[in-house]
This record gives sequence, structure tokens and C-alpha cells, in this order.
Amino acid sequence: MRKLTLTLSAAALALAGGATVAYSQDGRHGPDADGDGAVTRAEATAHAAQMFARMDVNSDGAINAADREARKAERFAKMDANGDGELTQAEMQAAREARRAKMQQRRAERAEKRADRAAERFARLDTDNSGGISQAEMDAAREKRGDMRAARKGGDGEMRKHRRGKRGHGMRGHRGMRGGMAMMHGMLRQADTDGDKSVTRAEFDAAVASHFAQTDTDNNGSISAEERKAAHEAMKAKWQAKREERRARRSAQ
Repeated sequence: MRKLTLTLSAAALALAGGATVAYSQDGRHGPDADGDGAVTRAEATAHAAQMFARMDVNSDGAINAADREARKAERFAKMDANGDGELTQAEMQAAREARRAKMQQRRAERAEKRADRAAERFARLDTDNSGGISQAEMDAAREKRGDMRAARKGGDGEMRKHRRGKRGHGMRGHRGMRGGMAMMHGMLRQADTDGDKSVTRAEFDAAVASHFAQTDTDNNGSISAEERKAAHEAMKAKWQAKREERRARRSAQ
């Protein structure tokens, strides 16, 4: 099962529907295709389909250990520039340099996107195009955000307050990533409904639909940032509870 979950780590991100760590940590786009801060059912479904296709390396309609082996072979072949079945020191060095260059390119692209988003946000706030944001403009923007949240939640202010109180900080660092991966692996095990250590497209789609429905608590067909954070916190709490149970059992032995 360990090999299965390692193989499917990236696919688990699609099952998470955006509730866990960011979809775009590898430089790819997340499910929020139009960047409006909410994930619709169509966006989640489309993103999940892309993730499944990417992880189903051998295109057999299932994600399993065979895809892990196919990906290993694919990576080796890419590094083996002369195709002789062996990697020389020069080929390994070239592969490292290529990975480093790719990472740097992705960082630059992310930085550029962040700058663009910041400029767009500033332009929206600066309604009179004066090049500066007044207190009145800040107040107007805050009021507008409040109105939009109220509209999405049906005007239920107490629900908004409750969710704001549950936001908290996202998981950080290596320990946080391990926690996030453990949660995603659990979701993959749930997706494998027949227990054959292979997730078919039907199982994958069913898991995506189920998770979307659970996260979309107001049933409006769209998952807001607040709903994603609430789902993330719920999954984190569930995983932590299970971890404490395992620790308690080990201590009792």
C-alpha cells in the first residue's frame, strides 16, 4: 500500500478539491481556472481529469504501481541522453542542471504572477486612478467584500463569523507537508473502494464528486476560500486525532 500511495501523491491533490496545500506548488495551474477565488464543480472536475490523465502514465485507465514503474522508466530514458541503458556522470549532472533551471523558471513565473495579482488588486482598490488608495477606498473595498460573502452565504453572519474563527494558520514546513500528504493518502485509500490497490477513473471521479459535495457546505455548486479552509482544518483535525490514537496504542503496548 505504501508504494500505491507514493505513486498517487499528486493525484491526491485533485481529490482534495483545493482544501489542502496549494495545487500549484509544482508550477501548474490549480482548479480555480478563472482565478476568482472560488472553485466551481466544473473547474474541480476539469482539474481532476487533468490530474488523472497526468498520473495515469501508461494510459490504462487506472492509477497504480504500474504507473510508478512507467514513470521511473520514463525519467530514466529522459536522463539517458545517448540511449545506451546507463547513466554517465555527465548525463546525471545534465539532469540535475535541467531540474535546477526548471525550478528557477517556475519560481520566476510564480513571482511574476504574484506581482500581476498584486497590481490587479491595487488597481481595483484605486477606484479614482489617483495612484494611491485612500481610507474611503479601503473602507469601500472592505464593505464590498463583506457584501459578497454575505451573498454567498445567504446573509448568515453567524456562519461567517464561525468560519473566520476556524481559519487558523496553514501547515508549514516539512512536518506540515507530511501531515498534508498523510491526509491525501487517506483520501486515496477511500477512493480505492474495491481495495485492489488501484484507483480506476470511475473511483477517482466518484471520490472527487464526493469530496466536492462535502466541501461545498452551502450547496451552491461552488467552493469558496472559506469552505476550502474549513475543509482543510477538518481534515487536519481528523488526521491529528488518528495520529494521537496511534500514539496512545503504542504507549499502551
